[in-house]
Amino acid sequence: MKLKSWLFHTYFLLRRPMTLGVRAVVLDEEAQSVFLVRHTYVKGWHLPGGGVERGETFMQALIKELREEGHIELTAPPQLFGLYKNAHVTNRDHVALYICRTFRQMKPRMPDREIAEARFFPLSDLPEGVTQATMRRLQEVATQTSPDELW
Repeated sequence: MKLKSWLFHTYFLLRRPMTLGVRAVVLDEEAQSVFLVRHTYVKGWHLPGGGVERGETFMQALIKELREEGHIELTAPPQLFGLYKNAHVTNRDHVALYICRTFRQMKPRMPDREIAEARFFPLSDLPEGVTQATMRRLQEVATQTSPDELW
């Protein structure tokens, strides 16, 4: 698992000197459940998202990642919640976090080589293994507190 993560990040280090990413807090209509993903190459449950590719806007990346990781299609513009520096793996990564409240899920996300599991969880009953960063983001959104600058 560590080798996969190292190879993944080394590849992006060589391709891009600074990386940009997007993540989404996808909440159901009542804001009672949140969509989380568990990847095959890193531990824990995370907010859906991924890298912003060269020539791609943040919104294009967000739409692509939600479609790929959750079969989720936005039906209204999301709210940009915060911008973060993610220094957990490298000191050159930055993440834009969006809140998505209006969407439709076309079908459930089945496991594959990238995503081990993806689904909605009640905010009051999150799965074991939710990452600390994900918990902090959910707390910031729930309490409408100013985002921390660090992921």
